[in-house]
Amino acid sequence: MEIKKLKNILEAVLLATERSLTVVQLESLFELDEERPTRDEIRKALHEMADDYASRGFELKQVASGFRLQVKQEFSTWVGRLWEEKPARYTRALLETMALIAYRQPITRGEIEEVRGVSVSSNIIKTLLERDWIKVLGHKDVPGKPALYGTTKGFLDYFNLQKLDQLPTLAEIKDLDSIHPELELDEDAAKDSEDAEIDDGEQGPQDDGNEVQSSADISEDQQSDSEITDDEATETEAIEAEAIEAEVQEETAEEMTDEVAEVMTEETAEESDSDTPRSAFNV
Repeated sequence: MEIKKLKNILEAVLLATERSLTVVQLESLFELDEERPTRDEIRKALHEMADDYASRGFELKQVASGFRLQVKQEFSTWVGRLWEEKPARYTRALLETMALIAYRQPITRGEIEEVRGVSVSSNIIKTLLERDWIKVLGHKDVPGKPALYGTTKGFLDYFNLQKLDQLPTLAEIKDLDSIHPELELDEDAAKDSEDAEIDDGEQGPQDDGNEVQSSADISEDQQSDSEITDDEATETEAIEAEAIEAEVQEETAEEMTDEVAEVMTEETAEESDSDTPRSAFNV
C-alpha cells in the first residue's frame, strides 16, 4: 500500500474515533484487505503524520493507550470557548491524594492519611474512580485487607503521558497549577491562609515582648526571694551563736561553782581536824 494512501486512512480513522488506538488496533483494520500494511509501515506512516502536523492546529499524540489526534495546547483557549460549561475545579485535598497515588502506588487509603495527616474523604476516592484516574490494584495482606490504589491509562492519557516515568520529579514541581490548566485551586482558601500567616507574624513580636517582660519580672522576684533567704539565714546564724555562747557561759559557771564547793569542803575538813585535839586536851 502506498504510504500516502495509508496516511490518509490512518488520519480518517483517528479523526472518527473517540479514543486512542494502538498500532495493533490500527493493523486490525486492514485484515480484510488484500494489500495489508505491516506494523513497521504503520509506525512509519504515523511518524510522518506527526511531522506533517507540526505546522497545523492539531497534532498526533502518543499516550499510554495509543495514538490520537488532538488540538494543540496553545490553541485550547479559543477552542474552549465552544463550550459554555466551566472546567472542573479540584480541591487541594483531591490533588494531594492524586499525587500520592501517582508517586507512591500501590498505596492504601490509610497510608495516604498517614502522609497527609488528615482523613481522606470518601468523595475524593469516589471522584478519582469515576474519572478513571485511579483503580484498585489489589488488597494489602494485613488485617482489614485495605484496597491498594494505583493510576490508570486514563490518568496518563489525560496528562498526555505514555508512562509514569514521564511524570515530573518532586523537585521540578513548584506549583500544582503548572501541571495542567484545568487543575485550578481555590484562590480564596489560599488567600485566607496567607492572611492567617500575616496575622501570626504581626502578633509574634508582641508575644515576644510579653515573654521578655515576664522573664524580667520572674528574675526580679527570684532575686528578691534570694535576698530574703540570705537575711533569714544570717539571723538564724546569729541566734545559734548566742545560744552556743550562753551554753558555754553556763558550763563555765557550773565548773567554777564546783571548784568553789570543793575548796570550801576541804577547808571545813581541815578546821575539823585541828579542833579535835584541842577539845581532847581541855577534857
